[in-house]
Amino acid sequence: MTDAATGTPAHRTAAVLRRMGDVAIALSGGVDSMTLAHIAAGSGAQAVMFHAISPAVPPHATARVRDHAERFGWDLRVVGAGEFDDPEYMANPVNRCYFCKSNLYGRLRAATGSGPGAATICSGTNTDDLGDFRPGLAAASEKDVRHPFVEANVDKAAIRVMARDLGLEDLAELPAQPCLSSRVETGLPIIADQLAVVDRVEQYLSSQLGPGDIRCRVTRDGLRVEVPPAQIAAVDRPALEAEIIAAGHRLAAIAPYRMGSAFLREAGE
Repeated sequence: MTDAATGTPAHRTAAVLRRMGDVAIALSGGVDSMTLAHIAAGSGAQAVMFHAISPAVPPHATARVRDHAERFGWDLRVVGAGEFDDPEYMANPVNRCYFCKSNLYGRLRAATGSGPGAATICSGTNTDDLGDFRPGLAAASEKDVRHPFVEANVDKAAIRVMARDLGLEDLAELPAQPCLSSRVETGLPIIADQLAVVDRVEQYLSSQLGPGDIRCRVTRDGLRVEVPPAQIAAVDRPALEAEIIAAGHRLAAIAPYRMGSAFLREAGE
């Protein structure tokens, strides 16, 4: 493979990883971190995959991680994310992601050790993420987490191409799926049972509409459902409302999905 400054995005990323030596890949279950794990596993670097579980992680994401680990022979370690023990995270401020990632990377650092010879913790952050409001990047910097895709100058589109080239069609077409806590309006407390309802509603809509950009957002007025604009007419509102009422909530609105409408002063999810 070529040097990290040249070659295909996959070659550049693999070269970055090899130079790190032992790496610990933080796996959310999304296309970015999963594709990074596959590249790391084939790069020649000594790679251990870490997946953190919490009420904010959709069960289907954990199932995807376990499935790939079993099929491809990864060394997978499952840990508790720990953010639900942090009152600052639970209060859901604008920089909630900082407290989430600080807890997560702290747990991974404890698991991997520190000092010379310790594995380098790597995230699936790509160059497109750098323009978003992402307080978690500050936590990553504090915990010496590196971003191989950024170092290899790889964006989201290139990651999807890499996934397809690797034969990972199940990953290549995955819609973006921020953690479930990102659905809760800033300032409202994070409640685990509420996140389970959010996931239940989103899975229900996905079963009706197919995969895509679907969100169930927790607002002060109730649950606001967002789907792709072309699919709004396909939503069976009475059935959806019955599903939400059965979960102990009320439907506030059905609206077009719009990236960046997750309450962070329009700054992005």
